[in-house]
Amino acid sequence: MLLWYNLGMEKDEKIAELEAEIARLQQQVNWLTEQIRLAAARRFGPSSEHTQLQEQLGMFNEAESVADPEVPETTPVAAHMRKKSGKRDKLWEGIPVEQIVHDLPEAERICPDCGGALHACGHEVLRSELEMIPAKVRKLEHVQTVYSCRRCEADAGDTAVPMVKAHVPAPVIAGSGIASPSLVSYIICNKYALALPLYRQEQEFKRLGVMLSRQTMANWIIYASNKWLKPIYDILHEEMLRNDILHADETTVQVIKEDGRRASQKSYMWMYHTPKNCDRSIAIFEYQPTRQGEHPTEFLSDFKGYLHVDGYAGYKHLEKNGVTIVECWAHARRKFEDVIKSLKQDAKADSPANIGIDYCDKLFALERKYDEQDLSHDERKLQREKCSRPISDAFFAWAETGVREFIPKSLMGIAVRYAVNQRHWLENYMLDGRLEMSNNRAERSIRPFTVGRKNWLFSFTPRGANASAVLYSIIETAYANGLIPFVYLKYLFETLPNIDKEHFAEFLPWSDSVRNLCALPPPVSSATV
Repeated sequence: MLLWYNLGMEKDEKIAELEAEIARLQQQVNWLTEQIRLAAARRFGPSSEHTQLQEQLGMFNEAESVADPEVPETTPVAAHMRKKSGKRDKLWEGIPVEQIVHDLPEAERICPDCGGALHACGHEVLRSELEMIPAKVRKLEHVQTVYSCRRCEADAGDTAVPMVKAHVPAPVIAGSGIASPSLVSYIICNKYALALPLYRQEQEFKRLGVMLSRQTMANWIIYASNKWLKPIYDILHEEMLRNDILHADETTVQVIKEDGRRASQKSYMWMYHTPKNCDRSIAIFEYQPTRQGEHPTEFLSDFKGYLHVDGYAGYKHLEKNGVTIVECWAHARRKFEDVIKSLKQDAKADSPANIGIDYCDKLFALERKYDEQDLSHDERKLQREKCSRPISDAFFAWAETGVREFIPKSLMGIAVRYAVNQRHWLENYMLDGRLEMSNNRAERSIRPFTVGRKNWLFSFTPRGANASAVLYSIIETAYANGLIPFVYLKYLFETLPNIDKEHFAEFLPWSDSVRNLCALPPPVSSATV
């Protein structure tokens, strides 16, 4: 009898052991299934954030995706202008006009009734078109005029006659026979603003009849960055640190030839940005070989205030220097979006992840409401305590329950644990009415770099990566201050080689001289004509 009892106990234990193993394997299968579906959604599915949708349209089907024959043609004429006479001309402000006059041949200028001669009695503008003139190149020869004195020439005899030469501006690239400010600016903007790699530019120049190698262009870029733009970059860095609110983000970059590191190792481009409604908007990129927290600590060594970041722990080192970390709610929300992406279509509506998304959406909706009400910073802080804080508390109470309920390594478990672990820093946006709920400002500014990286793939050396950091900083700062990057760079390359470095600070993006020459035209909203 005892033997049967022992055999029964062993059988029950074995069954329990097998059931536990089955449950463990089922969890593993579920986790792997989630990862596969999430990876597929990230690779092939649309972004969960509407602001990125247009940027993710395919290169080859973009026209088909955007085109709609039913939508009438639009032009940049404001809606309130269409009903007012003369306001339509706002579209053409600053654009040169050339008229094409259509006339009757001499033989046809005969009256159809009496046969008399016709004369022009008026003109009517039937339509206006925008004409595109493709890029073209021309050779500029700098000819120096030399002066001498005729009286001295007559009296000189065998004595040398004094000569006076006209001033010739210094070149942007010392020793180059062909690099002009406009050419170097054009190459830089193509690469860093339009993400056009140098090998493609080399092909385009060849089609224009110019044999300009990518090696030469690369040398020019690095020289111009180090010689003329790095001092501007350093001044911008100092100016940025005068703010008490900043945004930061980082992304990977591959550097092929770097001492002590394999070509396959990841390096990082860090990005720092001034806050919303800042009078002097600045975006600064910095290359570093690693993602260690010491890099932002060193870059922001003189900074005291609030820093908007994602959940990366490396930024927490700055708290020792008196910096308050403000984490991004958009990142917390994406964790729940990942759960939805990993599910089958019929299971998405019932997922508990929708609860987390709904809490986050309510908080973002309140922020939009505060914007619409045009609240002051103090009023926004009070409203956050009154309206946003209860929703935040309810969200974290729900998340703490989820930590005990959901499997830790599942996507749902990861999402709620992330929220609970980052609660202190996520709630810090309520400390000051100037702070934002998300770090999207930094993400938008770093996106041009990530888009460009898909085309040029890597940097060969740290020297090139550092030059890229300077150039992206200048171009993104120009955009942030309403400047045309090409015009601004051209102005800098024409001016900086001919002045002392102590005057470089006079040519920052917000200076009057720069704005007068390089600013974008005033924005005009689109409307149907």
